[in-house]
Amino acid sequence: MFNPDLKKMLGNVNSRYSLVIGTAKRAREIRDEAIENKEQIDDKTVSKAIEEICDGKYVIEEPDELK
Repeated sequence: MFNPDLKKMLGNVNSRYSLVIGTAKRAREIRDEAIENKEQIDDKTVSKAIEEICDGKYVIEEPDELK
């Protein structure tokens, strides 16, 4: 079972809500890119999105009001 470090993931965002929304958005982008390129996805898109966030490949940007 995939169990990411939540403290590490929350280090760059102000709230869990932002993290959830950013993860869901990236997961949809991964799915849409795979459909567009006619590729098959073996891993779950949410897991791939979480990995990218943990590795720093994807950065969640928040509005200035939340910062």
